[in-house]
Amino acid sequence: MTTDGDFRRIGIVGVGLVGGSLAFAIRRVFPDAAVVGIDRAEVTLVARQSGALTSGSAELAALAGCDLIVLAAPIRQNLAVLARLGAVVSGPALVTDVGSTKRTTVEAARALPPSLTFIGGHPLAGSARGGLEAARVDLFERRPWLLTPGPGTPPDAQLRLSTFLAALGASPIVVDPMVHDHVMAYTSHLPQLTATALMHVVGETVGEAGLRLSGSGLADTTRVAASPASIWTDICASNADEVLPALDLLIATLQTLRGRLAADDSIVPLFESAQRWRARLK
Repeated sequence: MTTDGDFRRIGIVGVGLVGGSLAFAIRRVFPDAAVVGIDRAEVTLVARQSGALTSGSAELAALAGCDLIVLAAPIRQNLAVLARLGAVVSGPALVTDVGSTKRTTVEAARALPPSLTFIGGHPLAGSARGGLEAARVDLFERRPWLLTPGPGTPPDAQLRLSTFLAALGASPIVVDPMVHDHVMAYTSHLPQLTATALMHVVGETVGEAGLRLSGSGLADTTRVAASPASIWTDICASNADEVLPALDLLIATLQTLRGRLAADDSIVPLFESAQRWRARLK
């Protein structure tokens, strides 16, 4: 196995926002690589016509011969693919994913045959809109791409994947799967659920007429509320044990804030704390 990060045949399962953006980026940086997309026929047709894929199929059997396989479908679909992968890809191949939770997928990957090496992945890049139509060639540029290799991951496989991702403009960072899921529960999953609940409450209460009177603060705060439920259902289910305490803490903080609204200056410490941490957010 070489360490130049250059794969000859790359399979992408799920050609949506992330999978499509990855395909575009690969075609730009590694134009000689074959990029095989696995998705519905209408999706792969558009992806081929746009130049993101060199070939497409609805069948996993098309992954045969790939030396890199990226699982870019929703988490539960990725788990189903992992269970079938050994039967359709003889290897050797490096397998990774782009899921927003890692423990469940890393555990499922332990059942892969020795010819398939799995390294969990999570690019911290995205959009409020999903689907191939939202894909961008520069989606991963200067964005962290978290990697969760297991204790038995060959160092050369990790180096090869890191080199490949860096060539696409991303910044690979290695993190433990448990740490990943704990931190993401607070920095990603909790904000998503909060924005979703907020937009629901505001919309159901004031309606379209009221929304026309809103300022930019509501739009800024609820940008991710446009995210598709299909993706977040899987994320929440696979990280519920971390998301629940995060929600409980937020609810408790809101209850404290609620109890202090009528008291002079009693909400100042909370605002000051938020301002301090917001200033450190990059």
